Order: sequence, then C-alpha cells, then structure tokens
Amino acid sequence: MSNPGTGTGPGDLSAFIAGLPKAELHVHHVGSASPRIVAELAARHPNPAVPTDPEALAEYFTFRDFAHFIEVYLSVVDLIRDAEDVRLLTYEVARDMARQNIRYAELTVTPYSSTRRGIPEVAFMEAIEDARRAAESELGVVLRWCFDIPGEAGLESAEETARLACDLRPEGLVSFGLGGPEVGVPRPQFKPYFDRAIADGLHSVPHAGETTGPETIWDALTFLRAERIGHGTSAPRDPRLLEYLAEHRIPLEVCPTSNLATRAVPSLDDHPVTEMVKAGVLVTINSDDPPMFGTDLCTEYEIAARLLGLDAAGVATLARNAVTASFAPDHVKASLLAEIDAHLAAWSA
Repeated sequence: MSNPGTGTGPGDLSAFIAGLPKAELHVHHVGSASPRIVAELAARHPNPAVPTDPEALAEYFTFRDFAHFIEVYLSVVDLIRDAEDVRLLTYEVARDMARQNIRYAELTVTPYSSTRRGIPEVAFMEAIEDARRAAESELGVVLRWCFDIPGEAGLESAEETARLACDLRPEGLVSFGLGGPEVGVPRPQFKPYFDRAIADGLHSVPHAGETTGPETIWDALTFLRAERIGHGTSAPRDPRLLEYLAEHRIPLEVCPTSNLATRAVPSLDDHPVTEMVKAGVLVTINSDDPPMFGTDLCTEYEIAARLLGLDAAGVATLARNAVTASFAPDHVKASLLAEIDAHLAAWSA
C-alpha cells in the first residue's frame, strides 16, 4: 500500500474516501439500523428498555463489554416483529449505504432471530428480497446475504439457520456465518451445519478471534473451512497463523471501531491491523454494527488510513481488497474495480 507523500491532507483524504466507491463485507442487518429507524421501531413496538428518542440511543449504545453489546443488540432485534419491519429496515440500511458510496455489500442476516419471534419464514425471505431488488434498482446498491448462526442460541439455532439457508435459499444468499459470543461457544460443534451449507454452494465466513485467541481462528479454518474470517483481531498473536492467512489469501474482515467498542482492543492505536498488513494478510475494512458503534464505513476507512499511514492510492487498495475478497458476481467486481480506479485517477489528476 502507498504511504503519504502526495501532499494530500487529512481533509482532502476524507473527501477522497467519501467519494470512493466501496464494498462492505462485514456489516450486520439489525446492527445497521440507524437511530431514526430504531426509534421508529421502538415507537411502533414499545420496549421499555429501548429509548424512542434518537439522541438517547447514543447513550443506550454505550457498551460496557461484549456481553453487554449482545444484550443491547438483542433488545433491538425484539423490535422487529413483522415482515413490514424487516423490509423497512433492509431498505433503509441500503439507503444509508448509498449515501456513503457503498456500491456492494454482503449483509449479515440472522433469520433465526426473526423466525423464532413469530415472523413467518417465507414472509421474512420475501421481505429481504423485495428490499434487495428495490435497493439495486432505486439506489444503485447491490446487496447479498450472509445467513449467520447466533452462537448464543446454541445448536438449535444452527440447525434452523442451515435449514432456512438450504431449503428456502433466497436468490441473494451467498454465504453462511457464525456470530455472537465466542467465549464458551466453541467453533467445532458447528461443523455439521457448515458442511451442509458448503455442500449447498454457500461460502463459509464465521466470526473468529475477536474476543478469544488465535486458536478460535484455527478452529474456524479447520472445522468450518472458513474462506474469510470475521474480525480475526487476535491473529497477530500467532505468527504461524498470520503466515497461513497470507499464504492462502484468506481475508480478514477488520472492524476497528467495533473492536474498541466491545473492548476487544484497548485503544485504536493498539489495533493489530498494522501487523496484519505487514504480514501480507489481505485486509478488508468494515463497520460491523455502525450506528450502534457511532461510526460508518467512511469513518472506518479514515481510521485505517491513519493507522496504516495511507495516502489516496493506499486507501484505494483497501477498497480493491474488499471487492477482491467479496462473493460478488464477476461483472459486479469488474465494474466496481473500474469505478475505484477511475475515482483514484480523477483525484490524482
């Protein structure tokens, strides 16, 4: 990646990032609900725990640790009660993405959390697909889905997620994941469900090594046949693992502000992304649960640029990494890579 040296100042780089066509690979469906949408859902389906004032939500989204984050996240999930809520949330997430020049996103969806709360499974699938088609035609945002297992809900949720993914597979579904807590939720137990999803043509993209050590990443690679790793924050603790990730071109989905908010790292300056890049690992930059963490993808790119010492060309390389690591159709990849190159050329000129 390029280093500073073109005279581009921080303000200029922010403008470059804002206009940069981008892809995002690690961003959660419910976790992307803006304060406005959460407040609207809370007013529609009152929950004493969730504020209806968008400003009060900022304080509500201040997390003590990862366990508290999961508690708050699930309280927002409880606000999504019917297919209309699902469609509204999905389309509004895409609208927020369009404002950031995000052209392509693989949105992590947890269908089990909605179907177990009474939303009919077919209606759920129709709602996300309707929103996906509208987002592409009306907003220019191409969406694809990752269905993930909520690890805290156990093997019942894994069985149900695999069934929904394979038996009711929506057109936009490309991958199969595993989220939620890592502590006390060993990865090997989910092997049969990932085996089924992979046999059905889905890609494996589990979270691993966010709040646990490198051994969780090894388990994701060995037992779940991970093609990308969600977070992978602890990977630099194991030089052999970094070497393996680099050699096999297994991308890491890095989410700096998220890691700070959930206390996975003590400070942004302590974030291991620099070590990952130095080791030759393919790093992508993502926002995870942006409104909950008070961030967006543009901000995450700015943070990464500062930590890695990047100029516009270096930032464009990060953007290309996300496209390369995505499961987008070839024509979408080619178009987006051309847009990135054109943006950089225009900027440099």
